[in-house]
Amino acid sequence: MILKKVIQIISLILLTILLTVLTQVGGLILLLFLLIWKKTIQKIERLKSMRRIYKSSIKVGSFIVFYTLICLFIVPMIARPLGRVPLPINHDRIQPLNILTCLLNRHYVKEELLDATLSVSEDLDTAYPGTIIAYLDAGFPFIDEFPLLPHLSHDDGEKLDLAFLYKDAESGEELNDAAPSFIGYGVFESPLPSEQNQPAYCANKGYWQYSILGTLIPQWNKPDYEFDEVRTKALLEILTKESAIQKIFIEPHLKTRMNLHSNKIRYHGCGAVRHDDHIHIQL
Repeated sequence: MILKKVIQIISLILLTILLTVLTQVGGLILLLFLLIWKKTIQKIERLKSMRRIYKSSIKVGSFIVFYTLICLFIVPMIARPLGRVPLPINHDRIQPLNILTCLLNRHYVKEELLDATLSVSEDLDTAYPGTIIAYLDAGFPFIDEFPLLPHLSHDDGEKLDLAFLYKDAESGEELNDAAPSFIGYGVFESPLPSEQNQPAYCANKGYWQYSILGTLIPQWNKPDYEFDEVRTKALLEILTKESAIQKIFIEPHLKTRMNLHSNKIRYHGCGAVRHDDHIHIQL
C-alpha cells in the first residue's frame, strides 16, 4: 500500500513537470483540477459506484475539457495585462499550422509583434490574395526566460517562427496553411549542389543537433510539396520592410537563392538548428 502511494506521488510529480515543460501552465492546471475533483466531483454517489476504468475515463476527459477551457479563455485574459497576447487561431490571413501549437500555449507574443505580423499578412494578401501565413512556435504566455523547448531564444514574447509557403507538387496549385511537416519543422529545402551548404559545414564542425529534426520528422510528404519561392520571397521582403521586426533567420543558401539583400536577414549560427524549413522573426 505504501509503495503504491509512493508510485502515485512520483507519477503525479513527473506528470506535473512534463505538463509544465510542454505548456507552462499545464502542471498548475492539473493540480487545480485534482483539488476540485477530490473536493467535489468524486463525492458524487453515482460516480463513486462506477467501475474504475469508467471513472478514470471520465476523470481524464474532464481534465482535458477543464484544461482546454482555461487555456482558451482564462490564460489570455491573465496574459494580456502582463504583456503577452495570443496569435489568432481562426483568422483570414494568419493561422496556426497545427492547432496543437495553441493548445500547448506556444502562440503568445508581445502585442507589438502581433501587430507587425498582422500588418505583414495584410500586405502579403494584397500582393497574393488569399495567402495565409501559417505560424509555428512563438512563446509561452507568462514569465520572461521561461524556456520554450527545444528553442534557445523563444522566451520573451519577441520571437515567432513562420512556415514557408508551398505549392502542390503535381498541380502547381498554391497551398495555404499547409506544409510537408505536420509541425512545420524538419522537412528541409536543402542546398542545391551549386549553393553554400551550411548544414554540411556545421555537421563537420561537430554540431550534431543542427539537422537532427530531419531524422526525427517523417519525410514521406515531401514529394507532394514544392517550395513556393515566389510567395516566400514576397513574404520575406515584406517582413524586412516592417520596422518593428529587427532580425530574420533563414539559411544562407535560401537568402542567396531568392536574391535577398536586407541586413535584417541573418545567419543564426551552428549552435541552433537549420532554418531551411521555417522563417524566424523577432522584434
